Amino acid sequence: MPSAEASQPSTPSESLPAGVECLLAPNPSLMTGPGTNTYLVYNPADKTTGCVVIDPGPEIETHLATIAQRAEQHGSARAIFITHGHPDHVEGAARLRDLTGAPVCAWSREGSPVADETLADGQTFSVGARRLRAIHTPGHRFDHLCFLLEDAGALFAGDLVAGVGTVVIIPPEGDMLDYLASLRRLLTLNLRMILPAHGPMITEPQALLAGYLRHREEREAQVIAALAATAPQPQTAAQLVTRIYTDVDPQLHPIAAHSVLAHLLKLEREGHAYRADEAVQVDVASSWYLDQKG
Repeated sequence: MPSAEASQPSTPSESLPAGVECLLAPNPSLMTGPGTNTYLVYNPADKTTGCVVIDPGPEIETHLATIAQRAEQHGSARAIFITHGHPDHVEGAARLRDLTGAPVCAWSREGSPVADETLADGQTFSVGARRLRAIHTPGHRFDHLCFLLEDAGALFAGDLVAGVGTVVIIPPEGDMLDYLASLRRLLTLNLRMILPAHGPMITEPQALLAGYLRHREEREAQVIAALAATAPQPQTAAQLVTRIYTDVDPQLHPIAAHSVLAHLLKLEREGHAYRADEAVQVDVASSWYLDQKG
């Protein structure tokens, strides 16, 4: 685990595209892996154009001070981009704005109340001769954005994917149907690499995205099979986890239950599953039936 004293590189600098720097926030955990990757994007040929910071991470003063110092080396921070409003991505944004004077830009103020400006799907931002394009990719969270550095074919993917393992979809902010659509959208892009917010750089983006889709399809098939096997008794997401995640540490089952619930809600929207009690709050304790005609 990284030290809590200072930011560290997450990916070796020699493997990053020219004009991209990565600083790893010292916030390792079960949910963040080694920590949150903060990226600086600049024009290596002209330092007068400044840089863009993507995901300042948590409010850890040493990390934010390092970002501000490195941004100054690249001609100052011109903007702070937020992939989505989870605290490990946006919490330090206001403090970094104080340190640099750069505006905070995000999909919406609903998702990131600290935002000074909102970004539209497809909107571009120039860093000298380079262009960053915002791509709205809801699913992990409703306000999720990826940023494509067009000349490098490099996608800053936030939490849509991870360098190691998969990501958790937690309703109601997360939506499995939207998430799968976002993965398929990224498959249509000519990507050469993916730079996630957690874990190392992904050098085979198409293979990883296709693998994520297969994984979710397999999980959904397991959810359907488990509901069919226990019919006519309704099942909660928590109960289904014990039948599906037999090879996973039981300590992780509460987290897995959120993803199972996301699959159940997707199946409900598609008419393949329904809740036993429409009046109850929809959470991991809600009971579900498989629509045998669906």
